[in-house]
Amino acid sequence: MSLSSLGSAAIFVLFAFALGQPVHAQEHKIAFNVLDDQKADDYEVYTINSDGSAIANITQNKDVAWIYYTIPGKLLFISDRNACKRCYFLYESDIDGSNIRKVSNLQLEDSWMGSRNKGKELVVTGRLGPADRYQLFIIDRATGRFRRLTNEPASAFRDPLFSPDGKKIVYVFKKNRTDRSEIEELYIMDADGTNRKKLTAYPADDPLGKTPVYKVGPPRWNAKYGFITYQSNQAGKQSIYAVTPNGKRHWKLTKLEIDEGWHDWSPDGEWLVFDSRDETTGRYDLMLYNYRTQSLANVTKASERKYHQAPVFVRP
Repeated sequence: MSLSSLGSAAIFVLFAFALGQPVHAQEHKIAFNVLDDQKADDYEVYTINSDGSAIANITQNKDVAWIYYTIPGKLLFISDRNACKRCYFLYESDIDGSNIRKVSNLQLEDSWMGSRNKGKELVVTGRLGPADRYQLFIIDRATGRFRRLTNEPASAFRDPLFSPDGKKIVYVFKKNRTDRSEIEELYIMDADGTNRKKLTAYPADDPLGKTPVYKVGPPRWNAKYGFITYQSNQAGKQSIYAVTPNGKRHWKLTKLEIDEGWHDWSPDGEWLVFDSRDETTGRYDLMLYNYRTQSLANVTKASERKYHQAPVFVRP
């Protein structure tokens, strides 16, 4: 194929790759969380184009609103609006923030989530009372009805995510949720709650093992390349690690010097967006990383806000 037969956008991409420059996934939009007013404890959901343009406040409500997932055409976020402080329920909106509605009356924990069947079913971490917390539930998104998947109140399940085919669930697990010395690990099981298998094991000799740092963060599934990623504080810094669904291979995903935190994969599996904290200023920015070329770009560097966290790619 000759260059004359390619569109201008395609030619730009080819030359950018050849020069080793970051190529932004400009067709992608990113949603993320912002601490807008620390004194008022006001968290908002924002969106931004992956080239750093068109940043916008989507929720515009004085509450705690955190986005942790998207489905095609919809943003899914937890919020304590119309509820007690930090009492979270699931809401959805259109990509521009319109048509906000409460999805279910199930009270949720502060946790990431996943979906299957084109967003018709959601797997979440919910609670039924003060002594019955951090359990997994399946929510019917259309009706809000839910059914319980786990019933182990002494344990803690969080950040569940369906496999791309909907047959498995990967999640963070702690057997005794009140034991501060126990290290959470990543597990995987069949979608009906059976055949549980441990995927990760925090290094026993890591000095950070006895400190209160993130040992294993919310899992994200890269369907194209067939692995699961998660953040972890190891070897003196926070990085993104990967594991295959069968648990046979584990590795550190990148060779970056900066901290790598909450993250998400683009629908095509090629782009990774994550939040990174500057140790000097305490500022959190969103970084866009290309898995194949290893190019890196700061998406929010022009933003006047200080906290840009927990990014997820928007599905048009």
